[in-house]
Amino acid sequence: MPESVDNTIENLTGSTIQKKSALSGGCVGDVYKVALSNGETVVAKVGDAGSGLAIEGMMLDYLAQNSALPVPEVLHADDILLLMSWVPSAGSLDGSAQTHAADLVAALHDVSDDQFGFTCDTLIGGLHQANPQCESWLDFFARHRLLDMARQGLDSGRLPASLMGRLEKFSGHLDKWLKEPDQPSLIHGDMWGGNVLADAGRISGFIDPAIYFADAEIELAFTTLFSTFGDAFFSRYQEHREIQPGFFEERRDLYNLYPLLVHVRLFGGSYVGSVDSTLRKFGF
Repeated sequence: MPESVDNTIENLTGSTIQKKSALSGGCVGDVYKVALSNGETVVAKVGDAGSGLAIEGMMLDYLAQNSALPVPEVLHADDILLLMSWVPSAGSLDGSAQTHAADLVAALHDVSDDQFGFTCDTLIGGLHQANPQCESWLDFFARHRLLDMARQGLDSGRLPASLMGRLEKFSGHLDKWLKEPDQPSLIHGDMWGGNVLADAGRISGFIDPAIYFADAEIELAFTTLFSTFGDAFFSRYQEHREIQPGFFEERRDLYNLYPLLVHVRLFGGSYVGSVDSTLRKFGF
């Protein structure tokens, strides 16, 4: 961690740094656990100009102010330094933690707006995430999720042009499987296991958000892609919010095209084959 960042942390907190250690994760910046002389522990994400850390801080603040989702407190946010409170995470996502997660996520999805998208563009995995506000979810999902991320993959050389053409055709037929949701729901947007922290059978925090207002099912689908949550979560979630028939059979695979395209843009490789397989499942 640069000395200039050390100085900034000490000036912001009024305490000297006693110890710092690198943490895993952080697509946007390097992450450190920092112990201070006042006995407190903070987390510092360090980046460069244009890193997007300021946007990440804004998203955490938005969740803190507009939902009951537990997130780290943002102490400072710019593109060089995102300083947050430390969230304990010694536990696993066991059944008890998943039940608690369902309570929290269902409440998050009850937070609504009059349009899909968000008031500004955000990030997912460090990638640009366009959020123009739209009244139609199907139009938003087609244009600003599937096709926008596919073009990022195409431009990076990781998505074949043949797949781009198939995605364009598929995006014009979404109404065969999707309908307009009753309302836009606020979602965390990047709910894989590494972004969900648990401690002693409870969820202690959600980190690295990629927020916008969406069909809540896209969040539920994402949690199945890398097995973040299982039966305990979905059983409890349904006590709060009904999951309509056809989600597990069709719509979760359709919605997971978006995070798969994010992973194609970031990593390529086997994720290209996963996009191909999903399109084939839907006849494209």
